[in-house]
Amino acid sequence: MKIFSKEQIYEGDKLTAEKQNISSTDLMERAGTGIFNWIHMRMQGAQVPIHVFCGIGNNGGDGLVLARHLVTHGYNVKTYVVNCSDKRSKDFLINYDRIKNVTKDWPTLLTCEEEFPEIHQDDIIVDAVFGIGLNKPVDDWVKALFIHFRSTKAYTLSIDIPSGLHTDKAVEDEDAVVWAGYTLSFASAKLVFFLPDTAKYTVQWEILDIGLDQDFLFTTLTEVDLIGKHEVLPMYIPREKFTHKGEMGHSLIIGGSYGKVGAVTLASKAALSIGSGLVSAYIPKCGYIPLQTAFPEAMVITDTHEEFITNVKFSITPNVIGVGVGLGTKTKTVNAFSAFLKANKAPLVIDADGINILSKKKALLKLLPYQTVLTPHPKELERLIGKWKNDFDKIKKVKAFSKEYGFVIVIKGANTITVFEDKLYVNTTGNPGLATAGSGDVLTGVITGLIAQGYNIIAATIFGVYLHGKAADIAIEEYGYQSLIATHVIDYLGDAYLDLFKEPEQPEVVEKENEEKS
Repeated sequence: MKIFSKEQIYEGDKLTAEKQNISSTDLMERAGTGIFNWIHMRMQGAQVPIHVFCGIGNNGGDGLVLARHLVTHGYNVKTYVVNCSDKRSKDFLINYDRIKNVTKDWPTLLTCEEEFPEIHQDDIIVDAVFGIGLNKPVDDWVKALFIHFRSTKAYTLSIDIPSGLHTDKAVEDEDAVVWAGYTLSFASAKLVFFLPDTAKYTVQWEILDIGLDQDFLFTTLTEVDLIGKHEVLPMYIPREKFTHKGEMGHSLIIGGSYGKVGAVTLASKAALSIGSGLVSAYIPKCGYIPLQTAFPEAMVITDTHEEFITNVKFSITPNVIGVGVGLGTKTKTVNAFSAFLKANKAPLVIDADGINILSKKKALLKLLPYQTVLTPHPKELERLIGKWKNDFDKIKKVKAFSKEYGFVIVIKGANTITVFEDKLYVNTTGNPGLATAGSGDVLTGVITGLIAQGYNIIAATIFGVYLHGKAADIAIEEYGYQSLIATHVIDYLGDAYLDLFKEPEQPEVVEKENEEKS
């Protein structure tokens, strides 16, 4: 699913009006009616007080269309105009006149805090104050209005985007943003719904189809894609009947040190579980018996040193190498890692201490193959690219780093983002249960195992992040967030694959089954 930029949405609106021979007012009517239909389907005429707060731009115009339909359908609605400027959009004025034609209870003009209405906890607030076009700081009294919204604890529905939130820059004052329970977003979701600093401003979101031109939606290239089942399904490579393990690739996992051989075990097991035909592990001697015992399917190569890696030498020819998990940063290990990079020709997936070594010895970055995959957690990423001011600054720095070296960067988080040059892929699977030791090692193994099978590197990374998160989503149904461990994620990778082809349950079938059980 594409995530359109603010400028692209404006272009889409303009193009739609031209190609469908409609006015911008007609498009606003379509948007406001869509919001009304969404509410009407859920409320079915319930007389819960609804407070619609409209700005004086096009977002406010959408709110006025909604309010008019609520009035004509008999809802208990009160409309307010947040008079924050002398400039009013043409379509706002048209719909301001239209709502006055259907009710004697004209919209209440708000200009200061003393005019704020009383709102109860069981009421509903509709936020149509500012849209994506906000280009100036929020006035103090309007900020006070947003604080008033929160203080009432009433359910808040935002139109298109929570007012005060920008699509392309960080929030400077969280009190100057509406905190929405739900956001109905036009055309596409907004990137800010998925970033750590700004996701909190809407608990849930949904895309509302307002009939934008189909050619525009399908042909416009975006810098951000939202990754779900429909996006990864075409990436899946099925196996032929006569496939054998030699055709499914050979993954090599390099890492481990005394007390951290488990990281290699997890990564190796994940690589095989995701479909790699063969998996070898290169570890210090101390890990030989533990790894062979815990994971007999792996082939094991040991370093000459007992407790950490000092010299990476092997006679096999792997299709891909995952390196860094549990590696440690001993001086001899760092030297061995450097020598390995100078000689290596295979694609690489680098995690954990591999990244930490690269952060200290930046000259090594030039030795990495094109499209090397780096999978840092936040602190490792900071060591690699430096500190950032906010999420947008972080993305900017990661893009620049990716373009400079040609790397694929995985920004781990609640919505993990894969970055390659200027392109972002925002993942939609995963849950707080993944905040557990070893889950990153599993992800390293998953991506490595997919590359081994012949997936191109970017597809392997996107698909791997998705399957890793999906396995965790399925696993929590049995274990919950707190009890989920990294091994469970590996155990459910097969279910994540199967889920790709699972048809969604039909409500009527589920209802019938429940009746039979009762």
